[in-house]
Amino acid sequence: MLAVDLMTDERFAKGSWQTRVDVRRSGQGDPSLHEDYVAVEMPIAMVYNGISHAVMMATPENLEDFALGFSMSEGVLSEPSQLYDCEVKAVEHGLSVEMRIATSRLAALKERRRNLTGRTGCGLCGTESLEAAIRPVREVKAPPVSDRAVQRALGALQHFQPLQAQTGASHGAAWCDLDGNIRLTREDVGRHNALDKLLGALIAAAEPLHSGFVLVSSRASYEMVHKSCALGIGALVAVSAPTSMAIEQARAAGQLLIGFARNGRHVVYHRPEQE
Repeated sequence: MLAVDLMTDERFAKGSWQTRVDVRRSGQGDPSLHEDYVAVEMPIAMVYNGISHAVMMATPENLEDFALGFSMSEGVLSEPSQLYDCEVKAVEHGLSVEMRIATSRLAALKERRRNLTGRTGCGLCGTESLEAAIRPVREVKAPPVSDRAVQRALGALQHFQPLQAQTGASHGAAWCDLDGNIRLTREDVGRHNALDKLLGALIAAAEPLHSGFVLVSSRASYEMVHKSCALGIGALVAVSAPTSMAIEQARAAGQLLIGFARNGRHVVYHRPEQE
């Protein structure tokens, strides 16, 4: 579905989601010069039928997953088949992800044009009205996720985050089965972007989304709950805290929401069967 021909541009060669820089390390003893790896962050434009809808600051990796996941989680598409084709083009200041979608979806997009400009970790920047910012959340069915499965997935997460291990600057989103096995992961400098990439990859892999949970290396915001519920995912586990609106949205949707997932402990903020 996605045609990517960027290899002629050295900015986007394989491994372009990280780069080396010269640094001076100070501490005890004399300062010393070293090479360090940093995560690449650049503007990624989401363009539908020639109309620029959003510019996200993101890591230029797995952009085919990002395009599909963003389009579905933001309600631009209601079915993956409505994305006819997609091409990534290198432009002067970043990348342009140019998608061709069904005419009916383009008309709906124009009706609720958000025209956001996303910064790292920000999914609602530029929303045109307060009413448009809080959209109805889709109802989901929470799967039976055990405490043991949460802890198992959490213990394995770091082994599925190579960009974070090398740069210390990325978020991870993982799809886990009900035994706590990590089946799929995606990374990005933005937590919403990492989740969108994961959602797109899950759609492409035709994973059964009723029999697992999402684990994210960040806090659980309104947007994280909304995006996961948009695809029918009934359980979200976050390494950090949820926000008040995330809890409200999880309750409205019937989603299992767990936060502060750390080694040996986690906090259940909403478990539907306990109501």
